[in-house]
Amino acid sequence: MIEAEGLVKRYGAKTAVAGIDFQVRPGVVTGFLGPNGAGKSTTMRMIVGLDAPTAGAVTVNGKRYREHRAPLHEVGALLEAKAAHRGRTARNHLRVLAATHGIPDRRVDEVIDLAGLGEVARKRVGGFSLGMGQRLGIAAALLGDPATLILDEPVNGLDPDGVRWVRTFVRQLAAEGRTVLLSSHLMSEMAQTADHVIVLGRGRVLADMPIGQLIEGGGSRVSVASPRAAELVALVRSRGATATEPEGSRFDVTGMDAAAVGDAAAAAGIALHELTTVGSSLEEVYMSMTADEVEYRSAAPAAVTEGSRA
Repeated sequence: MIEAEGLVKRYGAKTAVAGIDFQVRPGVVTGFLGPNGAGKSTTMRMIVGLDAPTAGAVTVNGKRYREHRAPLHEVGALLEAKAAHRGRTARNHLRVLAATHGIPDRRVDEVIDLAGLGEVARKRVGGFSLGMGQRLGIAAALLGDPATLILDEPVNGLDPDGVRWVRTFVRQLAAEGRTVLLSSHLMSEMAQTADHVIVLGRGRVLADMPIGQLIEGGGSRVSVASPRAAELVALVRSRGATATEPEGSRFDVTGMDAAAVGDAAAAAGIALHELTTVGSSLEEVYMSMTADEVEYRSAAPAAVTEGSRA
């Protein structure tokens, strides 16, 4: 288990992490979400002892990272995929890590196979693609067969087969009773992988709950299609619901369920071509939750005119 209590990190006048509390429990995949500048990377660095907290504490299995006699056997972390010496082969990089932690060479060969690095194990890391670098970082995190894994953007640069492998693998690790903390900006992937989510915004915890509960909290809408869309929009609005402006025959309704929309249309003699309840996605809920927490905002792109293309 990873446990943070009153965790604070300041860099001069800037507060990166503002007194957060959370637990990452074994047996589930916990997603760690938040926009750039939310404090995710700083928090992960404090977990593995790369940064010292300004206040509070974070422990892994009841101890601070540096208090463990063999940290690599307790915590495996992928925080920077390109952290390997570019002149070494993948196998030699892993052998050096293994030797410094008393891990036998046979384990090196095992994690090479697990990470799908067999064909490139004797190639120099400097020539690796981003995806191969990610696989090497995952292999390094697995070296000590740790009870806890912390993976920061593990699918970055991976092809679809690699993404599916990471998803399956981390769920398998959690099923074995391990603690898995997974950070990613890919909401669709997180929705398929995580059981629980912790969302940060400007160094504060915005949400800490099962992923299904978070998505359900985002509500739902009714997608409607009708040849008399404008009339039906006016009708549902008159009954207190909110409806978007029609795009052709289609519009969305909130504040009224599908059955009520259908009954209203039937009573008015309005034909329906579609009536579907659509739940919120993880991305929609996340974007709504963090809308005021982003560190930087992009201006809307200027309209492109015929003259500006020349």
